[in-house]
Amino acid sequence: MDSITFREPPVAGDEIELLLGILDRTRSVLAWKCGGLDAAGLRATLGPSAVTLGGLLKHMARVEDDVFAVRLFGRDPAPPWDAVEWAWEWGSAADDTPEELFGLWQEAVERSRACVAEALTRGDMGQPVHLTNSPDEHANLRRLVVDMIDEYARHNGQADLIRESVDGLVGEDPP
Repeated sequence: MDSITFREPPVAGDEIELLLGILDRTRSVLAWKCGGLDAAGLRATLGPSAVTLGGLLKHMARVEDDVFAVRLFGRDPAPPWDAVEWAWEWGSAADDTPEELFGLWQEAVERSRACVAEALTRGDMGQPVHLTNSPDEHANLRRLVVDMIDEYARHNGQADLIRESVDGLVGEDPP
């Protein structure tokens, strides 16, 4: 991935603009932290952890599909997720090229954006989604978006540390 489009959320948007803007910003940070590296850089680990930047990209591709297709609409998992066990993506990322990893992740992000846009034609962030804890309690779209922001935030912290150990890149925003 040669160029990263850094997306900054609006300063004074409405709920949808702010939540989706912050989600896109956290996606941009992961892309920046993983961008410009060769396969060895994406396979690098730090300390006792087996987490890699390539594994983070592949994991987030899976989470994007799980949250915005399966949990939002109740759709079946798409390939390759329909044929593998949970957590397969972490180890299998070492077999993928940087182009494959970024492509998988970018395609998942685009599908997620399309799913959210489809959902927003039906209602606002408070609309119930497929995910439920009981027949009487459904999560809503707002919860799914906030959970996804949280997932990226956690993993972006890991990406910060791994990337710094690979080539010294530090910072919160691309130059």
